[in-house]
Amino acid sequence: MENILVVEDDAEFNRIMCTYLRRNGYQVQGYQDPLEAFDSFYTGNYALIISDIMMPKINGFDFANDIRKKNREIPILFITALADFASKQRGFQEGIDDYMVKPIDMDEMVLRVGALLRRNRIENKNRLTVGNLVLVQDEMAVYHSGKEVAIAPREFMVLFKLLSHPKKVFTRSDLMDDFTGISSENSLRTADVYITKLRKLFADEHSFKIITVHGFGYKAVIE
Repeated sequence: MENILVVEDDAEFNRIMCTYLRRNGYQVQGYQDPLEAFDSFYTGNYALIISDIMMPKINGFDFANDIRKKNREIPILFITALADFASKQRGFQEGIDDYMVKPIDMDEMVLRVGALLRRNRIENKNRLTVGNLVLVQDEMAVYHSGKEVAIAPREFMVLFKLLSHPKKVFTRSDLMDDFTGISSENSLRTADVYITKLRKLFADEHSFKIITVHGFGYKAVIE
């Protein structure tokens, strides 16, 4: 059951949204104070955030910006009375995924929540986040703090496999079995070359280590 964080300073509207979402099978935590909601975000395992814009202490734009500094993937839905284009534009610039203008239809809200969660599940299958690194499988690309890292496709495939299964020990043959055209007698040496390159490329990245398991192969340990 997916957990949703609702941030809305109007107590009654907050209660209505939370109740409606629970009736549709979601776990929900509702907060009127965005600072309390941000603290909860750190400790809760949330799949989606619904936020107002005009709130005390911190507005929704700044709240979304702070969330995006910590998590680039979680879907954010704004539900607000602000209907002007400038507000919508700023919301999307801050990294939100959808925008609804009050008064809203609760059934439509549930549909949009479901669509955002489905899209995020699909994207997550293709995307792996480890520390400041984001690996995108269909691009064979690695991004560090949003900037692309130069990496060869086969090196990417080895890294993606290791990080997708942290602590699992892969033999050199396991790491090479996705590649064609590499003869068995060369595969062990080739695996070692890729591991050496990956260790050098990410020597300053402290979110994971590639460990040699003597007599077997390699494993990734996420710090």
